[in-house]
Amino acid sequence: MLGLLALATAARIWLDPVAAATQMGLVVNGPLGQATLRADVAGLFAGIGGLSVFGAVKGDGRWLLAPLCLVVAALAGRLLNLALAGFTVEQTPPILVEVVLVLILGAAFRILKPPGKMA
Repeated sequence: MLGLLALATAARIWLDPVAAATQMGLVVNGPLGQATLRADVAGLFAGIGGLSVFGAVKGDGRWLLAPLCLVVAALAGRLLNLALAGFTVEQTPPILVEVVLVLILGAAFRILKPPGKMA
């Protein structure tokens, strides 16, 4: 389910990067800004979503390691920002979402066994 949500988020950014940026607290600076949102931000969501869906469909937790690492890296960036720029209440929801995603992906990585390696 989280993979499908990530893919939907990527599609939303690809289709309307300005609206997505506004909701994320970003300001788009022309075509370069739109391209960066479509490539870097939507690309991150698409990678997380695609690999998560593939791992779930295949029933193979190994495919969840990459999305787990990507979400951990995003969370690390948010925590670094808290340390360097300080706390604002607007930062809380995305941090909580990423913590929950780390827990779900981590649990799924451990639970889903590669095909042929049943517990």
